[in-house]
Amino acid sequence: MTENPSESHPPGPIMSRRETLQATAGAVALAALPPLSATATSAPALDTNTVTLTMTVNGRAQTLSVDPRQSILDVLRETLNLTGTKKGCNQGACGACTVLVDGRRIVSCLTLASMHDGAQIETIEGLEKDGVLHPLQEAFVEHEGLQCGFCTPGQIMSGLGCIAEGHAGSPEEIQFWMSGNICRCGAYPGIVAAVADAAGRT
Repeated sequence: MTENPSESHPPGPIMSRRETLQATAGAVALAALPPLSATATSAPALDTNTVTLTMTVNGRAQTLSVDPRQSILDVLRETLNLTGTKKGCNQGACGACTVLVDGRRIVSCLTLASMHDGAQIETIEGLEKDGVLHPLQEAFVEHEGLQCGFCTPGQIMSGLGCIAEGHAGSPEEIQFWMSGNICRCGAYPGIVAAVADAAGRT
């Protein structure tokens, strides 16, 4: 007896096995989504709070509106476009971001700008005066205290702090008090010689 096609298949379009699986998967994924209202209300609101700071950077007064979570390094580089201060490890371990704040050397990547309202900040860009290099900058050139140059701004700013602190009396003392500044090129003999030379000129 011949089977009647109209009795073996229900009326309507016939879906392949693949189409059935795809449709089922889509329905399951759609059912797993939270309601639109729940998605809209559960999204965290963006924090738009800012603080206003006044700082003197390289002798110039600055009034800045910054995110309270921003480091001095990011304010210098991203807000003031002073990119001489380098972002190396961003963890306070390499010293590439060293600047002077109120005359003291700090790693600016770990220092919140919001904690230093009214501070005096000096960066590598502020050392040269009227086209004349700072004596420590000249000493770095003369003693070849750099190779790739990436760490050099931090080395120079740290060297200034080292001299000001009275820790440049001998090569061994300079090595100890400059040990927080890493030079991956290994230009340490020239760096130490440059700091010692500049200390002798002041």
